[in-house]
Amino acid sequence: MKKLIFAAALVGASTFGAYAQTSTTQATDGDTPAVATPDSKNATAPVEGANSFTEDQAKERIVEAGYADIIGLKLDDKGVWRGAAMKDGNSVNVALDYQGNIVAN
Repeated sequence: MKKLIFAAALVGASTFGAYAQTSTTQATDGDTPAVATPDSKNATAPVEGANSFTEDQAKERIVEAGYADIIGLKLDDKGVWRGAAMKDGNSVNVALDYQGNIVAN
């Protein structure tokens, strides 16, 4: 009986090594940052999601990106601030997502 208990304990202890393994997989599209930094932008912007920027904060970020005369800024049903602005003498549509990505077209 002691040999059976010892064998079961030995088999059980050998499984702990499997838990120590780490994953070396690369990040996927779902691992995007919550907020964009000046050095990195999400290529799929504007990204849909719960936007915590207030209208004033959204305007401030858009102005900091070089846009002026922002009008009609509204939060749409996908969580993206959208409006119109001026940049380099041209009128453009502008969008700000929850990550801070600013997209103009």
